[in-house]
Amino acid sequence: MAFLFFKYKTISEAFMKPGCYTALITPFSDSSAEVDNAGLEKLVDFQIENGITGILAVGTTGESPVLSWDEHNIVVEKTARAIKSRAIKSNCLCIAGTGSNNHDEALLAAKEAIKSGVDAILMVDPYYNGPSSLEIRREYIAPIARACPEVSVIPYLVPGRTGTQLLPQDIAILHKTFKNINFVKDATCSLENMKQTKRFCGSDFTIISGDDPMTFEMMSHPEIKAGGTISVTSNIAPGPVSEMVALLAQGEIEKAKELNEALSPLFDIVTVVTTETTPYGDAVCKARNPLAAKTAMKLLGMPGGPCRKPLGKMTRKGLEIVVAALRKTQEKNPEILKPISDFFNVDIDARLNDASLLEGLYYEKYEDQ
Repeated sequence: MAFLFFKYKTISEAFMKPGCYTALITPFSDSSAEVDNAGLEKLVDFQIENGITGILAVGTTGESPVLSWDEHNIVVEKTARAIKSRAIKSNCLCIAGTGSNNHDEALLAAKEAIKSGVDAILMVDPYYNGPSSLEIRREYIAPIARACPEVSVIPYLVPGRTGTQLLPQDIAILHKTFKNINFVKDATCSLENMKQTKRFCGSDFTIISGDDPMTFEMMSHPEIKAGGTISVTSNIAPGPVSEMVALLAQGEIEKAKELNEALSPLFDIVTVVTTETTPYGDAVCKARNPLAAKTAMKLLGMPGGPCRKPLGKMTRKGLEIVVAALRKTQEKNPEILKPISDFFNVDIDARLNDASLLEGLYYEKYEDQ
């Protein structure tokens, strides 16, 4: 049975509490790009110290596509153990990313995660092979929910990455069939999709934001009333993002709006898009999560390391956008980054003005090999 820190009767009730769940990056060593286990524990400590509701291990932000399944299972186990060892001071929950475009692999990952003591599993829609919503429900989510009744199963909708999507109609069927399907992580950017999901599933079903810039709107929208976020930005600012979520849950909309605006420079660098000059004309370059987040964490002196190939580095323009967002946050709202300074014993102002720290974080020229 998965461990629970909240005193609720069921796993689902535990997740009915609005909250902020960090989609934790997987830190790698700078020299070998191997998993940095010491860094992982520090990041978990930092999250718990700053009042996070829960931690998602090895989601897409955790670079699940480039981890071997052995590495994947080990990171989940280490994250769950680190959270559990701090149970006396924390009510933090652990979610494991176990989705795949291969049902058998997803089931094995779910079983391994349950052995590690997670509270929930997050299942991204099967990418590339692109099953229909009907197939996602019947051949993927339902069999695993049936095989894993002891954990909450959270479908994850992100059609911009997967090329397919579990639709509200099939989510409703799953919710009515399985006691352990009461939540969805929605990164569709479609308010209409969310409203339909809520209408079909009812008030006992919770939508979780999967897109930082939309969390405020999703939680404050009367037809959606999202129950929190699985956030990328909370890797850097777990306390402030958690506070914004709590204010929204309490109906303190104006105070939450102020905090949302203060956090917006960080929300805006989850994905960084630039137009780059090449010998053959302009080219759009999209630095996808977690590249910008890891770059920011490196600049701030946090464990993180590089991304694994095929993710690489920012362009110079992209890096300038990240640096500008961090400087703006530090200048206008230094309290947002202060917990990093306190916990990791770093001087944020000095680091953001040290040009030497930018070396090696960007491609010198677009056409270089």
